Amino acid sequence: YEYPGEEIPIITGSALLALESLTENSIENCNKWVQKIYDLMKTVDEYIPLPKRDTEKPFLMAIENVVSITGRGTVATGRVERGMIEVGQTVELVGLKNTKETIITGLEMFQ
Repeated sequence: YEYPGEEIPIITGSALLALESLTENSIENCNKWVQKIYDLMKTVDEYIPLPKRDTEKPFLMAIENVVSITGRGTVATGRVERGMIEVGQTVELVGLKNTKETIITGLEMFQ
């Protein structure tokens, strides 16, 4: 299969033992199991390249879910395909019904 096994880093550890060792003040090098998770994430960051994003084109986000939250309003979640957006900017909602304009009132990002 031409899998580059000799080049792939292998990090051993136990997520369960790391979770059991966590405290509010857990920091790098505080515990060998917690350190294994830090080592894993460092290796992932070094080995897997960040995807290239086209930030020069107009904003486009594929909507995955829409929920209504009391006191907050309608919240749309999805993946940004291209472009950039800021709070206060106007966007167009395009889909099966007529296009509708709305204003971005908040942004959150989950990694």
